[in-house]
Amino acid sequence: MPVFSELKPKKILFIATRQIGDVLVTTPLISQARELWPNAEFHFLGYRGKLEMLKGNADITQTIETSDRPKLTEYLSLFFRLFQRYDLAVVTQPSDRAYFYGLVAAHRRVGVLGGHPQGITEQDKAKRNKSDKQNAWKKSICLHTVAVDYFAQHVITEKLRLLEVFYRQPQDLFSKPISVSAPTGDPITPSIATQIHSPYVVVHPGPLTAYKRWPLTYWQTLLTWITQQGWQIVLSASSAKQDLELNKDILSLLDEDTRKQIVDTAGLLSIPQAGTLIRGALAYVGVDTSITHLAAACNTPTIALFGPTPPTNFGPWPNGFVGKQPYQLRARSQTVGNVTILQGPGECVPCRKAGCEDRPSSHSECLDQLDPNQVIEALQSAINKTA
Repeated sequence: MPVFSELKPKKILFIATRQIGDVLVTTPLISQARELWPNAEFHFLGYRGKLEMLKGNADITQTIETSDRPKLTEYLSLFFRLFQRYDLAVVTQPSDRAYFYGLVAAHRRVGVLGGHPQGITEQDKAKRNKSDKQNAWKKSICLHTVAVDYFAQHVITEKLRLLEVFYRQPQDLFSKPISVSAPTGDPITPSIATQIHSPYVVVHPGPLTAYKRWPLTYWQTLLTWITQQGWQIVLSASSAKQDLELNKDILSLLDEDTRKQIVDTAGLLSIPQAGTLIRGALAYVGVDTSITHLAAACNTPTIALFGPTPPTNFGPWPNGFVGKQPYQLRARSQTVGNVTILQGPGECVPCRKAGCEDRPSSHSECLDQLDPNQVIEALQSAINKTA
């Protein structure tokens, strides 16, 4: 139990120096902090181009962007901009850089600590010892820290627990509905909007890394089935080269009649535009990636295909859930609220490794064995429930 703090900060800096999904999952934390400190001023520091998930967030007065690899001049500029301007820094990532920003910016800090699960091998013990040493200085500069648990603790719970120290009864943090705030939507680009007609399903095949991919022929089966139901498909993708090529490869496998019912957005939509698209969809199907978290936050029926990643840590949060953990670690199919998570077979699932070969370009056998008929059944069930 953390020691209760009566700190009443007037100016707070939230720090999330990672990907867009990591920014989105801080929004319940921000909402809860607003309830604690209704008159405080909130600022948010993150990487350039990653803060669109906060568009329209009424709790954030100012966003501060920095490069993911800043040069000395940018470091110095940021240092003078931040130096001791805040009463509290909320460090939501365990990186040394995030903690350095928090140390520079604020008089007090709370933060997330990284680490490795306890293991029995000498390599496990060595990793754990190294992690403990790296965390020692971070603990010493914080009012309160929360350790990451990649298998048992959901990332939303992890972020909310950063506020435990400010509650006399920390369990109150999880006694009411918790929701992720999606960004305010923007109008869809007219050249794309004119091609879309309802009802449609948004499909997002491209993850950040290859080991989270589902086989091409499985996408072919799913997309063909969707169009046979009389539903249009809007194929989503980031502007990354590998995502655009993946969409092209999927489209190349389809027959002409199926392709006619597909609109490929080809990385042309911003995050707020993607939110608008998803809100109007019949349902959403995607892999383990940030846009799938956005779909859940938009309250659209969401089918998420999970491989090595534990859903208990990073499954899309079902808005309105009360409690600390919406998901089981392993289940071929589990539905909570508007979110259905599907996992492939195998006792090793989820392993939290980078695929079977533990490298970004690896395949994942659990996804290779996630049958498209299982996805079709889940999608049909989600749409029927909505109807």
